[in-house]
Amino acid sequence: MRKTFNIDFIKAFKPALICYAAFLLVGIIITCIFGVNLDINFKGGTRITYSYTGELDYASTETLIEKTIDKDVTVSESTGLTGDSKKLVITLVGADSLSTEAQQNLAKALTKEYADNTFELYDSNSVNPSVAGAFFVKSIAAVVIAGILVIVYVGIRFRKIGGVSAGLTAFASLFLDVFVAFFACAIFRLQIDSNFMAVILTILGYSLNDTIVIYDRIRENKSIMPKASTEELVNESLNRVKIRTIVTSVTTLMAIIMIIVVSELFGLTSLRSFAIPMAFGMLSGCLSSLFISAPLWTLWKNYSAKKAK
Repeated sequence: MRKTFNIDFIKAFKPALICYAAFLLVGIIITCIFGVNLDINFKGGTRITYSYTGELDYASTETLIEKTIDKDVTVSESTGLTGDSKKLVITLVGADSLSTEAQQNLAKALTKEYADNTFELYDSNSVNPSVAGAFFVKSIAAVVIAGILVIVYVGIRFRKIGGVSAGLTAFASLFLDVFVAFFACAIFRLQIDSNFMAVILTILGYSLNDTIVIYDRIRENKSIMPKASTEELVNESLNRVKIRTIVTSVTTLMAIIMIIVVSELFGLTSLRSFAIPMAFGMLSGCLSSLFISAPLWTLWKNYSAKKAK
């Protein structure tokens, strides 16, 4: 007879919560020390991209740029997959838009200083700080609305097992996943940009799917095991779906890890800022569905039962 490996998810709730708290604490400390690296879409500013050939000393290039336009900038590199297309990305976050004249002076300075590198303007994008602030507020509102819709949907679908409690605990675990992705950006010093909003909404979808599968199994087992306690019901349900949840998450994580490897090898910063928080968020979504959401729902139900007595 094949042996089954069962986990007591209810007992594992506190250790899992401690691990989450430790990670979030590290993220909070790093955020307080170094701040949040917001993209121009959220804070305003200008991003100018030049294509070039050959090699550059980025320290001296950054010094030349700051001296030319008299502003603090961030200089980064982006390399094409073939390795023969290099781009110099100049970012001024939170500053007023760089005028056309200033951009022309900058192009002349780079062309003169690095005549052998064939500098050419590839892209230029400016965002007004007020417009960026409005975009940031709308992005936060979109996440909040998505969270409210999650509570409503789960509350209606699983009303037979206490829909409101199921919806709120599902939202709590989703909220935790969002914070994990956010602090992953803070720890790895990634920019919070429009990619991050795509990451958040994708994580919400994956994590919610796992949570719904778990609650659906709890609802089914409740009719099969009418005399079982809430702990027995939840543990049985979680052990039945744990392999499916883990395999699904691991499969997706493998694809994301490959994206991270490619972005690191070729200096694709836009992919890096998407893939790293996505990897942490996906891992958190898997763990929070198993170790946080349903065990938290169990505690809620037990507390409500004691209060009713």
